[in-house]
Amino acid sequence: MATEHFSTRYQDLDTWPSLDVLSAFLEGQLSAVAAVRPALPAIASAAEEAVPRLRRGGRLVYAGAGTSGRIGVQDGTELPPTFNWPDDRIVYLIAGGEGAIMQAVENAEDSVEEGIAGICDNNIGPDDVVIGVAASGRTPFTIAALKEASARGAQTIGISNNPDTPLLEVCSHPILADTGEEVVAGSTRMKAGTAQKVILNLLSTLIMVRMDRVYRGLMVNMRATNAKLRRRSEIMVMQITDCDEATATDAILEAGGDLKTAVLIAMGASPADAQGALERHDGNLRKALADLPRTS
Repeated sequence: MATEHFSTRYQDLDTWPSLDVLSAFLEGQLSAVAAVRPALPAIASAAEEAVPRLRRGGRLVYAGAGTSGRIGVQDGTELPPTFNWPDDRIVYLIAGGEGAIMQAVENAEDSVEEGIAGICDNNIGPDDVVIGVAASGRTPFTIAALKEASARGAQTIGISNNPDTPLLEVCSHPILADTGEEVVAGSTRMKAGTAQKVILNLLSTLIMVRMDRVYRGLMVNMRATNAKLRRRSEIMVMQITDCDEATATDAILEAGGDLKTAVLIAMGASPADAQGALERHDGNLRKALADLPRTS
């Protein structure tokens, strides 16, 4: 596994000046991001298949161990506030359980039984999208989870940093970011972890775009849970509708805080007509705006 290789280039790293060490680290981070580009077609394909499953009520499931599992949790927990993705439609399968998010659990990643149990206990089925992440591509827990999910008809996406690994073979959508050897040999929290984070960012955000939770590059499904975000909501309504601040504020209040409904209200629709237009078009604001009669 290239991620485990020792590089003679860095064998005296601990004797280098600090700036030189940091330069080597940064060089590795940049190469990790570059390694994602060849995977873009695979990421796009995985997202496109995920959307119809999720529209039927499916869940996003993140499976992994150690660093990879924690990166999955980080990605998933950002979806509800950013895109108002339902909290009950995200599942985390972490080797060693929730406690392993904060503290390493010895031998947890080797448990095939735990990987299978996580899929079974959560009743994973055909509408679910299971994302398994493992730098090595050989983690028994994650491979077992993907195998069981595939057997149940779920979409399975595997993200690995080594080619020709079991993880990429057992899933329906393999995604490889071949980051190679680490500056600190075997420390996949570095280059491999960075590439995994980038891939998950790209994948989940593209899914949210295709789920109509972004309009004109704006987070129109955002949860406005603090003063900063409430102000951002007002600004977005003004940007989209070209209305004044008072109109935007009133529309948001009338819409009960729902930004898409507020946009339509600011364009002259009643709350009922606004909600009806969004329902007719499955929450697609662009289509709802085109469908809504304008007031003079």
